[in-house]
Amino acid sequence: MVQGTMSNSGKSFLTAGLCRVFMQDGYRVAPFKSQNMALNSYITKDGLEIGRAQAMQAEACGIEPTVDMNPILLKPTSHVGSQVIVNGEVRGNVKAMDYYRNKKTLVEDVKKAYSRLEENYDIIVIEGAGSPAEINLRENDIVNMGMAKMAKAPVLLVGDIDRGGVFAALYGTVKLLEEEEQRMIRGLVVNKFRGDVNILKPGLQMIEERLGIPVLGVVPMEHLDIDDEDSLSDRLTKTGRGEGADIAVIHLPHISNFTDFAALERMSNVSLRYVQKPGMLGNPDLILLPGTKNTMDDLQWMRESGMETLILRQSEKKTPIIGICGGFQMLGKVLEDPYGVEHGGTMRGMGLLNTRTVFLKDKTRTQIRGRMERGAGLWAGFAGREVTGYEIHMGSSENLGGCLELIRLADGRTDALANEDGSVMGSYLHGIFDTDGFAEAMVRKLMEDKGLDMGNWEFDLAAHKEREYDRLADLVRNSFDMKKIYEILEEGIGCWTE
Repeated sequence: MVQGTMSNSGKSFLTAGLCRVFMQDGYRVAPFKSQNMALNSYITKDGLEIGRAQAMQAEACGIEPTVDMNPILLKPTSHVGSQVIVNGEVRGNVKAMDYYRNKKTLVEDVKKAYSRLEENYDIIVIEGAGSPAEINLRENDIVNMGMAKMAKAPVLLVGDIDRGGVFAALYGTVKLLEEEEQRMIRGLVVNKFRGDVNILKPGLQMIEERLGIPVLGVVPMEHLDIDDEDSLSDRLTKTGRGEGADIAVIHLPHISNFTDFAALERMSNVSLRYVQKPGMLGNPDLILLPGTKNTMDDLQWMRESGMETLILRQSEKKTPIIGICGGFQMLGKVLEDPYGVEHGGTMRGMGLLNTRTVFLKDKTRTQIRGRMERGAGLWAGFAGREVTGYEIHMGSSENLGGCLELIRLADGRTDALANEDGSVMGSYLHGIFDTDGFAEAMVRKLMEDKGLDMGNWEFDLAAHKEREYDRLADLVRNSFDMKKIYEILEEGIGCWTE
């Protein structure tokens, strides 16, 4: 099990790296995280919802993501509440205090999911959440030391040296645990190190002496193009314009599934940036409205901040605008929430598409394929192109007339809608830009319309991801004492139960 001294210490990253190493060494390996809190989620082939990080880790293992890899997903809806998803299906919106009070009722769901993985894999790499030393959350813990005990898993504790105070964080985390739990920690890892490791060695020796736990790895800071877990991602801090096509993503307060745009970020002739304030928008070549966990609240933020006004002005200039999921819903004329799923009541939309969205009680969750229909503007010439993606939404959007229907889904439904000249488009398909060749064709058309030359640039997303996972595995192999890691796996948990 990989635990951390704090959130964003690199647990997801190193879990994926270990998964890749074990897979390369010939083992059947799977990731597991009992409880994940994130707005970035993924839909499995059987239509169940899990955290995006576990889907990424499964990809590193070379296997299909399943709901057993993340039986509990919490999607924050406010500062004090979350939508609770158990075994891939929504249980409801719950206040934090009520969830923690009743968390122990989910233990059996966690155990059953983990047991099903155990039956099919040689090694399971478990990821913790936040820090195991949150003393106010220790009771009924099911994600850190509580999970390690259930799985009888030895623990690696990861500290982030880039934030400073890594030795205090490692020491304090261990010492705040019960003695039995301290014995479960079999190794320490210093992550995101910059500089000469020889300068660090006296500190490493001292922390080993004080805790009696060996340092099994010092991982250098290295940029790898691996999908991040949540809004702590450095991706969201990209605010400056670079070379090439200028694509602006509106950084909504409840932004979700921003990994939808990772394929665009990877293009050398694209400058993708996140816009947090109206003054940052400028005159982009393309505006993207991302998914959100609170469409109506975020639309209200757009209105009050002045962001909506600037986007409407860009629309008048025929700047292409694309909305994904919640962003699609905002583009319409009206949003209705009769069941109080989000905000309640009725809200005026941006009016860029002649659509009406009604929020329903049941969530649509599916992986699906589709085919592009005849379009205009940015979408001219896309007819017949295959697309893939996944849907995660509570709302249903209706064409009130005049919208071009751009995508016919495999089940007969219509997905993407656009205005008559194709300058505004909305779709419910997360991951549509990951479809082989789709993002490249869109950017090529965008640049042609702007009189820019894209050249002969090509990009193979699947091959790129495989190279990055292999680079991650190399980083882990070169940074960890893998001989000791395998010894700990062989010893199992007997070392601390005697």
